[in-house]
Amino acid sequence: MTAELWGIVWLSLKVGGVAVLGCLPVAFTLAWLLARGRFPGKLLLDGLVHLPLVVPPVVTGWLLLLAFAPVGPIGSWLQDWFGVSVLFRWTGAAIASAVMALPLMVRAMRLSIEAVDRRLEQAAATLGAGRWRVFASVTLPLSLPGVLAGAVLGFARALGEFGATITFVSSVPGETQTLPLAIYAALQMPDGEAQVLRLAGISVLLSLAALLASELIARRAGRGLHVL
Repeated sequence: MTAELWGIVWLSLKVGGVAVLGCLPVAFTLAWLLARGRFPGKLLLDGLVHLPLVVPPVVTGWLLLLAFAPVGPIGSWLQDWFGVSVLFRWTGAAIASAVMALPLMVRAMRLSIEAVDRRLEQAAATLGAGRWRVFASVTLPLSLPGVLAGAVLGFARALGEFGATITFVSSVPGETQTLPLAIYAALQMPDGEAQVLRLAGISVLLSLAALLASELIARRAGRGLHVL
């Protein structure tokens, strides 16, 4: 492992980790609304949340570029109020990865919340627990394994993100060039086969480890709910 490879791996882990941590509250809130909420437009919200799964990632990256460009609605606000831009920066890569990981995280968390037995929540309420107490002491602990599984699954998706990232923030070595983008760049070089092989091997190992961790968490959650 050269210093260049370590830098690419570290950047990929940083982008994936920040994407998941930043996306986690949003994903859980959306999962809760879709699992328990009853409101007009719920079906539309469900469709919008899962839209990145079905549209080409390039389209998602293009929409992010329009939104975060200096003249875009979000980009101009960031520039005017904070003097920052996410274009061609690792933070932009994290935003693209978060958007692409969001549907998988929401789906896993929603299934976990829906699997919580309502009778347990009702029993806690009859014993005098308020709404927030019921959520903190019953709903959240029982759905936590699914939340963790969703986070790990989202991290795996973020590690493999390519299309939206390269469209949104391009491929800048040391700044936005994560593992998938580095593999693509190596494929363009006449003597890049060895580099591609190393990067692809690392990418497969990291993604496989994340998927296995998500599956183990989901299985333990299933056994726990079965016992209850």
